[in-house]
Amino acid sequence: MPVKARGAGRVCVVGSLNIDLAVRVRVHPGRGETVLGSSLERGRGGKGANQAIAAARAGARTTLVGRVGEDGQGRDYRATLQARGVGCDHVRTTAGEVTGHALITVDDGGENSIVVIPGANARLAPSDIDRASASITDADILLLQLEIPEPTALHAARLAAAAGTRVLLNASPWTAPCDALLGLADLVVVNEHEDLLLAGRGRSVCVTLGAKGARWGEVMVAAPPIDPIDTTGAGDAFAGTLAAALACGADSRAALEAAVTAGAEACMWSGAQPASPC
Repeated sequence: MPVKARGAGRVCVVGSLNIDLAVRVRVHPGRGETVLGSSLERGRGGKGANQAIAAARAGARTTLVGRVGEDGQGRDYRATLQARGVGCDHVRTTAGEVTGHALITVDDGGENSIVVIPGANARLAPSDIDRASASITDADILLLQLEIPEPTALHAARLAAAAGTRVLLNASPWTAPCDALLGLADLVVVNEHEDLLLAGRGRSVCVTLGAKGARWGEVMVAAPPIDPIDTTGAGDAFAGTLAAALACGADSRAALEAAVTAGAEACMWSGAQPASPC
């Protein structure tokens, strides 16, 4: 495997782009229950896009590989990402598909429940990875999640590993990733529930602990005390910032501290992404 000089600050994110429909509720509905919502907000999300924006905000030169639908939402999304410093040369439009959507409920405590409709994300293929190979192999960190087909994520991880690019896998939403993908990941980021399901299968594991902070091996970083508005974007802000910090040469403690702070800050705005700078 090639030995790559670290600290150049290049992150390539392979992942999803969604349009979010978020409903504010007092409490989440149970099975067969109807509850009244107090507001409906429309925004942009998707774990790949969220994490790419977080990485760019944290100072990394960031490229996103993904797919949007053949609709106005997809075109507008690409422009928004570019305005936020995310390279979109490898965000392709998928004929005959709609951009992915997520249906989100957020309760009075800021906790959320999410249903994702993949749309164009489900069409992200290994051939898309091949087209973006230079961005992946030139990167310091490849950041993956599981809102795209696993064979595509695995192809990207193999390409990165062969080039000496470190692979960071956010194993969410949990789909019981295969041993081959986990084996290629230099670091797996999960929450406490996913960590139980992971059952020690990752070579190196970072666990987000919500309001308590995060743990990476022997390193534990506490989260700053906050009064959360919406936790929807916290995990993605954490993962994207962690990738950026590592790509820029930070050690595990410094990277974890930056990621925990970013995750806490993300709880202080409504929606998965911060307000647009434009």
